Amino acid sequence: MSITFFTSLLLSIILALVAMAFYTLMERKFLGYFHLRKGPNKVGLMGIPQPFSDAIKLFVKEQAKPSPANISPFMVAPTMGLILALMMWAIYPHAHQSYFLHFSVLYFLCVSSMNVYATFMAGWSSNSKYALLGALRGVAQTISYEVSMSLILLSALMLLMTMDFTKMVNYSWISLMMIPLTVTWFITTLAETNRTPFDFAEGESELVSGFNVEYSSGLFAMIFMAEYMNILIMCLFTSTIFMGMPYITISDTMLITKTVFLAMVFVWVRATFPRMRYDHLMNLTWKTFLPMSLTSLMIVLPITTLIT
Repeated sequence: MSITFFTSLLLSIILALVAMAFYTLMERKFLGYFHLRKGPNKVGLMGIPQPFSDAIKLFVKEQAKPSPANISPFMVAPTMGLILALMMWAIYPHAHQSYFLHFSVLYFLCVSSMNVYATFMAGWSSNSKYALLGALRGVAQTISYEVSMSLILLSALMLLMTMDFTKMVNYSWISLMMIPLTVTWFITTLAETNRTPFDFAEGESELVSGFNVEYSSGLFAMIFMAEYMNILIMCLFTSTIFMGMPYITISDTMLITKTVFLAMVFVWVRATFPRMRYDHLMNLTWKTFLPMSLTSLMIVLPITTLIT
């Protein structure tokens, strides 16, 4: 079983890396058309090999290390971020899994909460004021949204009565009762993945480039890859938990279609909304999302008691 499990996990990781590469291409193409211009179209046929060209360019470049930086954590932080992003794909709920983790949601929460350490380590070890400010803002933002995200997830789990993603796929239609909560969850995932309009950790206009300002070449590519893989996995889990169809067994094709749709919405939001003010973000978290998630929990609890 262990050999089969590791083979399946390795295949999932390879396919996830390929999906991440072409998602970056899709984002650049879409942003181009949103801005009434062409996206990447020079490399190969219609710019399709562009992600591989970018990867080769970044990983072949010389790795610059700032002399004031703490070199060991400086090198470890991007690697840690990428490993944590890859670990999430172990619980991808496809139809032919070789291994089933019955507490997938707990695994997801544990791994996603560790991303804070990778962000903060990258900013602190760079020994730069801009990087440290970006890291502090990213950590405060992530911790703030983790609270409401966990409470929203708890409400959904109480209705679904399972922590196994593979079981949620078949009867997650119950979560359609919580459409306002689904919208709140999606906004929370935008903040969780540091995407527009919540990209405070990477604020180019205020912090030059945020927590990754001192990174270049291969290490920057690893931070970039981790961010986009987190976006895809959050879209996958959102479609699993909150976008079920009533009385329909969900196939792999339908799950992937919903995931791609959500990934496109991420790009659409980036092309539409400007960056929020930081105090508005904190007000949205603590004064809107937290009371809303607590209220939903108080509503769902008696409903679950009656159902059971």
